[in-house]
Amino acid sequence: MTAVAITVTVILAGAALLALVRAVRGPSILDRAVATDVLLAIIVAAIAAEAAYTRDATALPVLVVISVLGFISSVSVARFAVRDGE
Repeated sequence: MTAVAITVTVILAGAALLALVRAVRGPSILDRAVATDVLLAIIVAAIAAEAAYTRDATALPVLVVISVLGFISSVSVARFAVRDGE
């Protein structure tokens, strides 16, 4: 079980690093917004993996709040981009 946890940690850390690079180097604001949304999804996956590994369900409300905030921020950026494009 420890090997699986280490593998998941390495994969999530690599994905977070790549998303962070895209957020910094993104040529447009929409690229940065998508990279930030992906980074938030990676954070949610990491918290969920930690909760599954420790078999502790106290992190579930945190996951719900972070997911809702990510959804609201994505919708807000999309509406801003559409309004800005008109």
